[in-house]
Amino acid sequence: MTIRPLAARHCWHGAINPLHSTIYFSPDTAKEFAALGITDPVAVNLAQRSAAMGAVGAGSVTATFYNYSHAHVARYLPAVWDTATPEQVLAARLRAADTTLRRLLGPDTIASPELAEAADLAIRATEGCTRHARTLYAAHADLPVPEEPHLRLWHAATLLREHRGDGHLAALLLAGLDPVEALLSHTATGKGMSPKWIKRIRGWDQADLDAAADRLRARGVLDADGTLTEQGAALREQLETDTDRLDAAPYEHLGATGLARLAELGGAVVHKAMAAGAFPPDLRG
Repeated sequence: MTIRPLAARHCWHGAINPLHSTIYFSPDTAKEFAALGITDPVAVNLAQRSAAMGAVGAGSVTATFYNYSHAHVARYLPAVWDTATPEQVLAARLRAADTTLRRLLGPDTIASPELAEAADLAIRATEGCTRHARTLYAAHADLPVPEEPHLRLWHAATLLREHRGDGHLAALLLAGLDPVEALLSHTATGKGMSPKWIKRIRGWDQADLDAAADRLRARGVLDADGTLTEQGAALREQLETDTDRLDAAPYEHLGATGLARLAELGGAVVHKAMAAGAFPPDLRG
């Protein structure tokens, strides 16, 4: 059976990305990093996502994260590595993922055969990923695969998330969207972060957002009130289509039946995590 691109996209948005992202808003993550001496939420975010690349500086992180303010990143990197090593950060992140998933999902789900099956399917999908031009994926692919099913699932979700994300950056470059334009046009779809979180996490200020909105209006992507125009909606859909094409390999490797099962099982896990309060209610839109 041929994989439908929209089926892979649905699985990524509904099962893969949110499962991985549970750690970013978890009190368990804050607790683990505080024990290392890292208490600023921005430093926690930057360190945990970049640690797989080693003790990198601001330039490398700005390049690979794409939509963060470089000045914002430079406030924390490379200084954070004086507080904790990348190895310590990675260990703390995995402990946080363990505690977070156990808290959100409960012992029955953690021990269920369905979760173990989802982990096996997700790991199988990662066998189809490629490293070239995919910096964050390749760095995380060098990490050991955890043994416990819920952590294997989270690790696989991390690999699949970064694999698609690396490809998405290539699509953004081809579309001619700079970091803030990419964020705002995504927000306008109703699926991206709210301006509050763009400023808090990505480090842009209101002047940056206003200037990017003006550029998008001049380009015909946004209308006067910040809503996507027909042209803007087409641009965002083309971005996703291009990303689907660049991210097809792991899901083709998994096969249509496996993909459908992963979307079903992973989606159920994500639904339970969200019902347990995994994400802030004002995160999107």
